[in-house]
Amino acid sequence: MPGWRGRAAAAAIAALTVACGHPAAPAPPASAPTGLAPVAVAVPAELAGAPFDTPRQALVPAGWSMSVWARVPKARLAAWAPDGALLVSAPAAGQVLRLTPTHSVPQTSVLLDGLDQPHGLAFDGDTLYVAESDEIDAFDYRAGSADGRRVVAGGLPDARSPDLGGAYAHALKSVAVGTDGAVYFSIGSTGNVSAADRTADPPRATIMRIPPGGGAPTVFASGVRNGTGLAIAPDGSVWTAVNNRDQIADPRPGPSFGKVTDYVNDHPPEAIARLTRGRELGWPYCHPDIDGQPTFLRDVQTNADGSKLDCAGLAPVEQTLGAHSAPLGLSFVDGLLPTPYASGALVGVHGSWNRTPPRAPEVSFFAWRNGTLGPQQTLVGGFQDQAGARWGRPVAAVVGPDGAVYITDDDAGAVYRLAPPGR
Repeated sequence: MPGWRGRAAAAAIAALTVACGHPAAPAPPASAPTGLAPVAVAVPAELAGAPFDTPRQALVPAGWSMSVWARVPKARLAAWAPDGALLVSAPAAGQVLRLTPTHSVPQTSVLLDGLDQPHGLAFDGDTLYVAESDEIDAFDYRAGSADGRRVVAGGLPDARSPDLGGAYAHALKSVAVGTDGAVYFSIGSTGNVSAADRTADPPRATIMRIPPGGGAPTVFASGVRNGTGLAIAPDGSVWTAVNNRDQIADPRPGPSFGKVTDYVNDHPPEAIARLTRGRELGWPYCHPDIDGQPTFLRDVQTNADGSKLDCAGLAPVEQTLGAHSAPLGLSFVDGLLPTPYASGALVGVHGSWNRTPPRAPEVSFFAWRNGTLGPQQTLVGGFQDQAGARWGRPVAAVVGPDGAVYITDDDAGAVYRLAPPGR
């Protein structure tokens, strides 16, 4: 098991439950999903700047608590280090921060600085992998410092690539390390519908693989519009959470065929997919279908006659989320949380920016069942009121050595601690 499960680290984090909290919070923002209950978000006085200068309330499993654990502007993805510190990426600042548990709020220091939009973080023993916008780096992590930087995959496309002319909608990249030591990383698409990504060099809209011990990266899965969520499951399989396209035309026969109508509100769904070598997820020619049997549908704008890609021949994705949910961070938990959350996937759902009404942000849970994932459940909600106003947008959720869930929020600039009873 990872070294960060040591008792010292767990005890230090457990001491950080709640220093103080706000007075009575307002009514919950919406009706709670089954099994969830409203709870006031506890905020230590030194962390109580906006948006926590107003009482906030979240929806969490009954008996659980939630507090603001740290403030990190534009916090994105996170990973627990072998020494029990939580690393958090801040692409906008070019930094990776190190949050060391103490008996009050955690001590925050800059682990790495001057990077190009660092995003994904992953450990393989004492080796730290960092996904920058233009390369994947490896560092030696020792005694709370990272050095010995080496590039394991370079020349990756970002907004500075000469052929892109500064236009890159999905430059942030993610990274994961397989059980065999292979390194996987995402390359997002340049735009909503940019078919030239599929034939670019290196191809974009892919998940790439570096073999164990190093070597040239190769395409592991294609047609992945923006696989920001990237993680290894308990059985060693590789999974991605995908942001699918916007402004899709209605493919149903009738007067709305080929037009962008209200159909776009719920289509196409976002995908949660198990990846195997050579898997094709269709973008921008095919999209997951949620209106009939699990399958892929032909995109009538980009693949009108079906000649670009045979959508019917693609294996259905394992799970979906509502259209425009914007899943970001993906992680797996195996035994550190109480039932029914003991084994499964945690997904930070950022929420929609272009849907009416907006898709609400949340942290979702997908139970691990016989080598695959069950349907989406809400683990944490309440970030959005019924009018669509938000006070937070989760990015990633990772379980700590103390058995609590730590959630990054780039909108509120916070890291939350979601704790089961007694933790």
